[in-house]
Amino acid sequence: MTQVVLTSGTAQVAQMKEHYQSSLVANKNPYAAFTAKVAGVTITVYRSGKVMFQGPGAQAEAGRWQSVPSVAQSKKTAPKKKAVSKGKSNGIDTSKLPAGFSQWSVAGSDEVGNGSYFGPLVVAAVYADKENLAALKQLGVKDSKMLTDTQIRQLAPAIMKLVPYQKLVVTPEKYNQVQPRYNAVHMKVVLHNQALDLLLKKIAPTKPEAILVDQFTSPANYKKYLQAEPHKVTEKLYFVTKGEQYHLAVAAASILCRASFLEELEKASAEVGMTLPSGAGSKSDQIAARILQKGGLPLLTKYAKLHFANTEKAKKIAGV
Repeated sequence: MTQVVLTSGTAQVAQMKEHYQSSLVANKNPYAAFTAKVAGVTITVYRSGKVMFQGPGAQAEAGRWQSVPSVAQSKKTAPKKKAVSKGKSNGIDTSKLPAGFSQWSVAGSDEVGNGSYFGPLVVAAVYADKENLAALKQLGVKDSKMLTDTQIRQLAPAIMKLVPYQKLVVTPEKYNQVQPRYNAVHMKVVLHNQALDLLLKKIAPTKPEAILVDQFTSPANYKKYLQAEPHKVTEKLYFVTKGEQYHLAVAAASILCRASFLEELEKASAEVGMTLPSGAGSKSDQIAARILQKGGLPLLTKYAKLHFANTEKAKKIAGV
């Protein structure tokens, strides 16, 4: 099992607790401040400030919080080292970001909701011209994980007034229709590409100096899934994990995604008559069970991503 261990300060621990609030699970360990489970990853925050991520997606989840985590892997499951591709391949640049990139005019994209059982998958792309960077910074645009949900919802309208953007919202019902044909990575590739394509058409004839995708898969894998798309965005394309830390375009896109996700989750909660949590913890199992008891699988299909393991857990709880 992959394990990633970080050391966090009091402020970051507080941010983590707020971020994972809907995914908290019980932990009897007296040294643990709290434990959460998100999309197969167990996050345990100890009172000492040590944070342990365990599970197949541990590295990716830990990467949200720190640039260089301490990684410990068992010998049995340690992945083999792969060659790192550099330079350009078919227009897709897989190299490191150029010097001064944060000050370029960039179109950036990000997504929210992929790891949440309830709520939509939202992808957004933002064009941040170098002339707007100071204004975005003055607004308070930064990594959305460093902002509260209240701050995010306040920032989103201001961002949409300041810069060109494109949002795509895939409701759970639509998600469930296409998911059998598209795995999670394929779906995100399609959505990022579509959002960027639509954004570039909006700002034409202006062209960004670069396009930055918040990396969720390897550039080679992204390119593979892109082959079937009619309008491929590949020119001046860069990938980097935690892209919101490298350019405000991605940070702004992340905020728009999160704000839209929260809004949709709130609407769905009002519609179904119960508060739908974000994340994929045990609380989601309990709420899903109540929805199943209320309207069966047809009702749950409207609000949850059915291929998550939560569905089978909820069926057992509901006795259906």
